[in-house]
Amino acid sequence: MIDLEAGSAAATASGLEDMTALKAAAEAVEAVEAPNDVPSHRSHDPAKSLKRSDPFQFGSRYLEAGDDVFEFNAWDHVETDDAYKLYTEEQLEKQRQSPVSDFDKSRFNTNPAMWWNKFYKNNTSNFFKDRKWLQQEFPILADITKEDSGPKLILEVGAGAGNTAFPVLANNKNPHLKIHACDFSKTAVEVMRKSEAYDTNHIQADVWDVSGESLPPDVEEGTVDVAIMIFVFSALSPREWAQAVRNIYKVLKPGGLVCFRDYGRGDLAQVRFRKGRYLEENFYIRGDGTRVYFFDRDELASIWSGPDATDNSEEADEPRFTIEKLGVDRRLLVNRAEKIKMYRCWLQGRFRKE
Repeated sequence: MIDLEAGSAAATASGLEDMTALKAAAEAVEAVEAPNDVPSHRSHDPAKSLKRSDPFQFGSRYLEAGDDVFEFNAWDHVETDDAYKLYTEEQLEKQRQSPVSDFDKSRFNTNPAMWWNKFYKNNTSNFFKDRKWLQQEFPILADITKEDSGPKLILEVGAGAGNTAFPVLANNKNPHLKIHACDFSKTAVEVMRKSEAYDTNHIQADVWDVSGESLPPDVEEGTVDVAIMIFVFSALSPREWAQAVRNIYKVLKPGGLVCFRDYGRGDLAQVRFRKGRYLEENFYIRGDGTRVYFFDRDELASIWSGPDATDNSEEADEPRFTIEKLGVDRRLLVNRAEKIKMYRCWLQGRFRKE
């Protein structure tokens, strides 16, 4: 029997989900003595740890035939086993059989910002960990923060408590860099503005709904160099995706880039949902009232790449992005004491405005 609840802290928001997994993965590579005959991809010895040249490689501890899965805390690029696949299908079917009531569906979808306001009111900025891995995963963030990069504008969508914006700002050497950090929770924006790291010379925080009809305050069309969307697209209803993509397309310069990371289909966070959390296929309501969707790689590629260029329908005028890279980050986290396996899945992409 697979116990997916034990040994895994219940995450209440997107920022905590990726932070928890990253922390566990980091613990797995903590430097300790490793025997000389241990292959580099399974060694804790930093002398054997090769830095990846491709940020979409997502680590390189491979689980091979004959390996003891409980030898380390985390393994990379692990496909789910048959037992987990069967368990997943059983869980998803149970979820479909016990959906959210029509009343609650309306309650959660009508004003999602209210639930995020409550979340940030109940959780201080110390609740989240800074995403210091961003410049490794998205090298453009290192490039545009160099001293000689010239005027650059970053738009962060779903900035939360500033755990992306502030680490980028802390590493910035570019005197002409500006970060516009937006969130549709006014409470989150207030948290950012009260932070000691909030330097108005380089950062501006505002309330903005990426799926709304207006652009962010003080941001004009075609002025943004890089848009960051980390675990935010999943908070939108599928009916809001198209408008969100249009808005991002509008604010980006020609050739502007979207740095994207979000939840993948079959992630532990999806599988463990209980009865009464299912809004619609792959779309759920958390216990704190916030929403989350779990994406398929091809689905995301279709959303961002737009209709075929030969399409003569009205949809042919929709914005199109070039999918430069869209990777699936599959990780197996292990509770070695309880002998529990936890499969995680995230999607990470770079989308370029045509």
